[in-house]
Amino acid sequence: MVDAARARKLADRIQQIVAEMLERRIKDPRLGFVTVTDTRITNDLRDATVYYTVYGSDGERAETAAALESAKGVIRSEVGRKTGVRHTPSITFVQDSLMENAAHIDDLLAKARARDEEVARAARGATHAGDANPYRVDGDTDSDEVGETDDDEDGDLGHSSS
Repeated sequence: MVDAARARKLADRIQQIVAEMLERRIKDPRLGFVTVTDTRITNDLRDATVYYTVYGSDGERAETAAALESAKGVIRSEVGRKTGVRHTPSITFVQDSLMENAAHIDDLLAKARARDEEVARAARGATHAGDANPYRVDGDTDSDEVGETDDDEDGDLGHSSS
């Protein structure tokens, strides 16, 4: 087991190396518009998981996954050369569902906005079921209310302090 800070630094460095490799060195035509979103490494520094997103259709995502799988060896050797760790971690590429989650959240927010507008539209012509202001106003002096008389010696409006 290693320090969590060291593992995080190594994961960040691996993320930078992989992103640079995909941008400059890997020339596979199947590789689409890829963004490396995160990298996580196990506590023993043996396995690294690289999360990525691909802009495009499902077919382009599948082709990109195949291209990343075929370039895994070259990327791993470059990671080993640039990090200088004793054991180069094995690399696993996982497609990040960040874009799908963001689209789902946008859909939910749009539905909530539409529902709020529907409720606001229904409330425009609505009237109160009872009085418009059901609470007492300063001018009201109903003496028949229970417990609200001013004739106590201590002036506490009939509230007991037990």
